[in-house]
Amino acid sequence: MVKVEGTLEEMYELFGDAKQMVKSTKRAVPSGKKVASKIKRPLNAWQKYVKTNSAKYKYKTGSKKGQINLKAMSRDFKRSRRNKK
Repeated sequence: MVKVEGTLEEMYELFGDAKQMVKSTKRAVPSGKKVASKIKRPLNAWQKYVKTNSAKYKYKTGSKKGQINLKAMSRDFKRSRRNKK
């Protein structure tokens, strides 16, 4: 541990003004508005498949009713990719 002694002015010269440091670290974002990302990356093949076909693979009954059956969706996606080659 280091002990530093001196007046406030000397401390400000050595370490800088603490109030200015706190203000500079905060982001200047207008209230109520979201900051948009610069570039939205394109979706890969699996993401496009899920987006377009998610309604076809929903559980109709049971405890998972309304959820997407990713196992069946993945199986069909892999089969469709295999047939294209």
